[in-house]
Amino acid sequence: MSDALTKLLASRDWLMADGATGTNLFNMGLSSGEPPELWNIDQPDNIRTLYRGAVAAGSDIFLTNTFGGNAARLKLHNAQGRVRELNRVGVALGREIADAAGRPVIVAGSVGPTGEIFEPMGTMTHATAVEIFHEQIEGMKEGGVDVIWVETISAPEEYKAAAEACRLAGVAWCGTMSFDTAGRTMMGVTSAAMAEMVEKLPNPPVAFGANCGVGASDLMRTVLGFASTGTERPLIAKGNAGIPKYHDGHIHYDGTPELMAEYAVLARDAGVRIIGGCCGTMPEHLKAMRAALEARPKGPRPTLETISEKLGGFSSASDGTGDTSGDPKRERRGRRG
Repeated sequence: MSDALTKLLASRDWLMADGATGTNLFNMGLSSGEPPELWNIDQPDNIRTLYRGAVAAGSDIFLTNTFGGNAARLKLHNAQGRVRELNRVGVALGREIADAAGRPVIVAGSVGPTGEIFEPMGTMTHATAVEIFHEQIEGMKEGGVDVIWVETISAPEEYKAAAEACRLAGVAWCGTMSFDTAGRTMMGVTSAAMAEMVEKLPNPPVAFGANCGVGASDLMRTVLGFASTGTERPLIAKGNAGIPKYHDGHIHYDGTPELMAEYAVLARDAGVRIIGGCCGTMPEHLKAMRAALEARPKGPRPTLETISEKLGGFSSASDGTGDTSGDPKRERRGRRG
């Protein structure tokens, strides 16, 4: 592969990704329920500030403000006819910031879920999902994207549809799932099942892993699950900055920069190649993560005990891969951060 991300991975032991999109934009005045993708056109300077903040904090990769930029999601706001425009501009703004960085920075086109349930439980078909994702990705190509970044996926069917759309578009891609239900995705996928699925894809991703979920501890447990499969594909970890708490009328994540620095080092020591943050992760967290990754020598692969000691306890007893994982999965199925 000659894509920009593969080249950068070949030159470095680890790369740092960015932090939160939503949390940062809410702090700039985005209203709850307002589609952030519209800001690519309406508030471009805010999006430039978002991207620039990640680069200034040391990110080698940042995700574009296009997470919900597919027709299924934009239809909720009568903007389904603007898919290509919103994705093209969201990426083009990123291209502008990355090209001015003075060092290699990857513009990763964020592709989130459609929000629809697949057949037979729902109505979404593979063909329709591929079409939806393909339209979005073509808009990103027009904006000059380096790599497509599929994220926060729960259903294997949706992951496969996004992979197929990337193949049709002829672009390199990465893909993460969100493990937030006793070590599984909301649709029951385990870390081991994801690693197996990835290798069976006709066009596997450049890198794969986990994002969002419950907290940094749980995400690290999932990462160890990936590593235990023996995969040689680069791993991604993008954990939330702690746990969300409702405080003074807004959601606040309780993870400190110091905690996220510990998480970043543990992720690197676990063999993760691309390390970033998700919800609640601000530039100050990223700066602390970058400083720790550069200053602290590589250590042994962390144990579950080390992870819980440094990052806090796990939200469930099971990581989803044991024989007894079925019950907690069903009990917790409806919970989403």
